[in-house]
Amino acid sequence: MTDRTSRGVRLLLPLLIVCLLIAGCAPTPVARSHSWSLPLHEAEATTLGGWVADRHAAQQVPERSGFRLLVDGDEAFALRAALLARSERTLDVQTYIADDGLTSRVLLVRMLDAAERGVRVRLLLDDLASINNEALLAAIDSHPQVEVRLFNPLLRGRGTLLSRGVMMGADLRRQHRRMHNKLWLSDGAVAITGGRNLGDEYFNADEQRNFADLDLLAVGPVARDLSRSFDEYWRHHLALPLARFRQAEPGAWRELRDDLATWLVAQRHDSPYLVALRERFADMSPEALLLPLTWAPGEALWDPPAKLAGRGRPALDETLSGDLVEVIEALDQRLLIISAYFIPTPQGAAQLQRLARDGVEVAVITNSLEATDVPPVHGAYSGYRPGLLASGVRLYELRADNQEDASLGVPGASSSSLHIKALGFDDDRLFVGSYNVDPRSIWWNSEVGVLVNSEALNRELWALAELGMSPALSYRVRLDREGDLEWHTDNADRAEVLRREPGGWLRHLGAWGSRVLRLEDWL
Repeated sequence: MTDRTSRGVRLLLPLLIVCLLIAGCAPTPVARSHSWSLPLHEAEATTLGGWVADRHAAQQVPERSGFRLLVDGDEAFALRAALLARSERTLDVQTYIADDGLTSRVLLVRMLDAAERGVRVRLLLDDLASINNEALLAAIDSHPQVEVRLFNPLLRGRGTLLSRGVMMGADLRRQHRRMHNKLWLSDGAVAITGGRNLGDEYFNADEQRNFADLDLLAVGPVARDLSRSFDEYWRHHLALPLARFRQAEPGAWRELRDDLATWLVAQRHDSPYLVALRERFADMSPEALLLPLTWAPGEALWDPPAKLAGRGRPALDETLSGDLVEVIEALDQRLLIISAYFIPTPQGAAQLQRLARDGVEVAVITNSLEATDVPPVHGAYSGYRPGLLASGVRLYELRADNQEDASLGVPGASSSSLHIKALGFDDDRLFVGSYNVDPRSIWWNSEVGVLVNSEALNRELWALAELGMSPALSYRVRLDREGDLEWHTDNADRAEVLRREPGGWLRHLGAWGSRVLRLEDWL
């Protein structure tokens, strides 16, 4: 073989490998069905919708919606499971992650049972949720009452993780944008949004690691607006039927349901989690499910789905971030930020420092390095701490060993991590949704949430925050006299000050690497 021939083979080999990886992975033509959320009169004809309509009418203030904060992960799961049993017409679920586990299997069985009763189920997942799950999702999708769609899917190279990685890298401009929305809608009448994906760690059911998280239940006008947001995403050209990429045999859902039901029968008495839930949430009447409610004006906010189809950074005033910035700029008392991933950006940090210097109380709760599940994010955030602290911003970082406190929703696991995304504005407003205060939520991901005008719910959020700020659960980050960081906490009820940031060497390495590689804009 000549040198020229050998060189040609070497040049063609990578191309040949890529071609083999993506061969046979072209989408199958499948027509998209046309569907919308239930019209108001049809939603009110259901049991859930009728109950909500009666309570809404009793308020005699049409613009008010009913709200409840869902702090406890057990309750958040039990409510979803019970709503599945009570749904009569429609179920719409939008999520970023859908992991296999105890809670997901319970919900899947009930989802298929609901479909058998004639409930139309629409399941909209970010494409990353389909990795290693396509066969399962295809079996669910085989039910005539169920349709699964993937948002912003990879069109080719889906066969293996290697091929996915190659093709995602080739289209990084679009593939790094993800649908991060979390939304649950039963009969178009009851909505749940917030930080929880579908997976055991979001519902206190994981023995190894659980998330402290928060949802907001909404009924009334806000729930109808959230249904409209779901329709916008469902009908967008980036939402493609799963059947274009993977199809199961007709009736595959029956075998899946039977297998899951058999497995769950064994868990019914052996799983302490399910046994406790049955004892706690035996009554599934609408009153038991939804009460107590706080009635107040609210506004559903969401990014337009086109945010994921654009080029470059979207205009801020066309995003959910722009709506929140307007609220923050009008503050004169206090601002609470609870964000699992907190990277304020230079502009955001300057705004927070300006507020603090003007006398606004600014408090931030996020994960410590030892608690975060994404150390590179912590690395990008860490550089902002000295400037924020010097201006008067209070910083609290959740510890990893706070699982003994059930009030934060993380009992029973060997470690825990903050996953809440919430903002408190002055004494009368709050925002709960899927939105983190970081570049990914600002520019690249799509998000959803609800802005509520309520002193009562604002107090509830601050009470949760005060609990999270306690030295037994969090590190209070401060500056010493020399301007160096120190971490104040309690150890066995005794005050302790740490001079070195808590966290193992591998976590420190991950945080350091993100700073060196300047990854902030991608995180």
